[in-house]
Amino acid sequence: MVIKMQRILSHMRKAIEEYNMIEEGDKIAICLSGGKDSITLLHAFKSLQVFYPKRFELIAISIHPGFEFFDVSFLHTICNDLEIPLFIENSNAKEIVFEIRKEKNPCSLCANLRRGVINSIAIREGCNKIALGHNQDDVLETFLLNLFYTGNIGTFSPISFMDRSKITLIRPLVFTPEKEIRRFIRKNNLEVMPKVCPMDGTSKREDMKQFIFDLAKNIPMVRANLFGAIQRNLKDWKK
Repeated sequence: MVIKMQRILSHMRKAIEEYNMIEEGDKIAICLSGGKDSITLLHAFKSLQVFYPKRFELIAISIHPGFEFFDVSFLHTICNDLEIPLFIENSNAKEIVFEIRKEKNPCSLCANLRRGVINSIAIREGCNKIALGHNQDDVLETFLLNLFYTGNIGTFSPISFMDRSKITLIRPLVFTPEKEIRRFIRKNNLEVMPKVCPMDGTSKREDMKQFIFDLAKNIPMVRANLFGAIQRNLKDWKK
């Protein structure tokens, strides 16, 4: 199957080169959830590896959250087809978040639990970088979540170094609009894993997604304007 991904690679290379995300000899762990963003990132990195002037290694890391519908065989098939080693680690996130803590807004705690496991695997496998699949829409939604719910102006950085683990987090899809990722998945007839989290579609992040969608009906440039403001005014986003 020929993967059509020129537009994705264009956005991705811009982010990588603007923020110097890849160095010669890097070993990069791609966080693979089975959703559209992580599958797109996996394919894009494999294509980039063929022609990028700096050589780098790839592995994929997936965290089994404990939900029965999490399809491990699906992830193995994708990685086997792309010849990328996959490391799957079981997690008790479901038990901690939903049964013990009974969190009403569980996304932050769940993300922290996953992050700790991912860091441990990356260190064990000799990786110096971890790649996350956050796209441009995620940047905007996080910015608005911070603004409205905490009173802070900020969002996650395209690249950040973690002092404790000595690993660098990179987000190569931060310039890629979510609609481009959806188009890539659709045009290439790629399967994605159905979402298994019971909070899917009911989180505050989904509210922000809808808020931006509604704003764009009257202000067509709202996404571009918000993203431009983030790039110009946030210290972590400056080159």
